[in-house]
Amino acid sequence: MSPVIVVATISPKPGEEAAVRDAVLASIPEVHAEPGCGKYALHEATGDSTDLVMIEKWESMDALVTHGRAPALTALGKAIGGLLAAPLDVKTFTAVPAGDANLGAI
Repeated sequence: MSPVIVVATISPKPGEEAAVRDAVLASIPEVHAEPGCGKYALHEATGDSTDLVMIEKWESMDALVTHGRAPALTALGKAIGGLLAAPLDVKTFTAVPAGDANLGAI
């Protein structure tokens, strides 16, 4: 099976940026321990945006589906659901390796 890459954009409501960021950060250690988690890394937008972007790598679509039902993600959804300006924007991808194998794919 091919690894699955996820890019999830989280858009906090104005004034809720710190609460959303803290809730996401609190969930990370538990997600890192989930089976099939190869990467679960939070990034903050630069400039005027307050968006957060989670870049994830799961060993398979099955692992990602399991993650979607796991306690950490369920609790995170409850914690931030009312703090978001828009629904989560979650997209999945498969790599198109190119060039150096260590640099050309996540």
